[in-house]
Formats: sequence, C-alpha cells, structure tokens
Amino acid sequence: MLHGSVFDFAGVVLVDFWAPWCGPCQMLGPIIEEVEAQFKDNAKVKIVKLMVDDNPQVAMNYNVMSIPTLKYFKDGKPVDE
Repeated sequence: MLHGSVFDFAGVVLVDFWAPWCGPCQMLGPIIEEVEAQFKDNAKVKIVKLMVDDNPQVAMNYNVMSIPTLKYFKDGKPVDE
C-alpha cells in the first residue's frame, strides 16, 4: 500500500507501478534500481515499487491505465507522472 510510504513522507517519492510479466517494466527495473542506489543516502527521496497485480485498487485509484507508470509525490501529494 502507498499510505505510510507516500503520504507521511516529507520529501519526494517515486512510485513505480509495475508487474513481473510486463516486458517494459523488466527493462525499466534496472534503471529504477540505479536511481534508488543514487538516492539511498538522501533522506528526502524515497522510491517505492508497487506491483499492480497485488494492488489493483491502488492502481485504479491513481488512474494507472498501463504499465510501467511512474508517479511522483511531494510531501504526500501527487505532483507528476
């Protein structure tokens, strides 16, 4: 779920909506991991992966129509995708 990870975080959160069967998601995965490694010591940046198969309602709530989808939140509010 996104609640504790995103809405209570003071900073920027990147949410990667993905699925293991999604080819483009698999191609994007290593890039997301690189970005995560670059920001691992930054207390103001968090990266969260959300598998849409396990969380279909969350994906629907955020109008995720295709994957991969990246959404950015700042101080708990969606700001970009």
